[in-house]
Amino acid sequence: MPETVPPGPALVEPGERIGLIAGNGRFPIIFAQNAKRLGYSVSAVAHIGETAAELEEHVERIHWIKIGQFNKLIRVLKEDGVRQAVMLGGIKKTHVFTTVLPDFRALSVASRLRQLKDDAILREVAAELESEGIHIRESTFGLRGILVEEGPVTRRSPSPKEWEDLRYGWEVAREIGRLDIGQCVIVKDRVLVAVEAVEGTDEAIRRGGALAGDATVVVKRSKPQQDLRFDLPAVGPATIETMVSVKASALAVEAGRSVMLDREAMLANAERAGITIVGLPSDREP
Repeated sequence: MPETVPPGPALVEPGERIGLIAGNGRFPIIFAQNAKRLGYSVSAVAHIGETAAELEEHVERIHWIKIGQFNKLIRVLKEDGVRQAVMLGGIKKTHVFTTVLPDFRALSVASRLRQLKDDAILREVAAELESEGIHIRESTFGLRGILVEEGPVTRRSPSPKEWEDLRYGWEVAREIGRLDIGQCVIVKDRVLVAVEAVEGTDEAIRRGGALAGDATVVVKRSKPQQDLRFDLPAVGPATIETMVSVKASALAVEAGRSVMLDREAMLANAERAGITIVGLPSDREP
């Protein structure tokens, strides 16, 4: 099923304020930097224990909330005059079992869910925000220049053996995504050795390396039903560092739908380690 983004108002004009609902990782910071260059004013809502403190340096306003304080999230965005927002960066699913103390509004949203799948949760959150006049934009807004292009992005292209594993992993990752399990798989000799679940990409890579040793390949792609407003696949220098730690040799990501964070540093790390990175087309198998 192709991804869809519900229709909404035209983008705010440069100089106006756009909201940033920030999770963890570099993604929110890079968005804020790009949005500022494009002339937008950014008002961020950051999550305690998840969002990097560095984000404060790149936004005009920032409000810190605990995970589950949904009513406060909506209130501060409305007080800042935000009419449109993006949701960027992850929230560890393990918080569901440990630290989340949802407010009444969050509980109300949760009560409408039939299952705790990522896309279902995020769509319901977006619907609640839009009921308050805050339209959720696609994650690719303001990210020109950092989406992965099609083809090899390192000097070294995958070897024939790596291509075999990448193609196999590409097919498996599509099915894993269709089941809303995760976005990343680790493969060696056409054997699936690890699948990303709640632990995240880096931990899945470490687990795959521990099980299979060196020469594993890593594949990360969006889900077939991916809503481009949420959770685009992202890779960065930390991904390469993790691959180096387990002697993984190749990384495939989805062209046009995957974000490369801190591109220059990531590619430099990959070149030094001899890791090949390739962007694969989303509309057909490689």
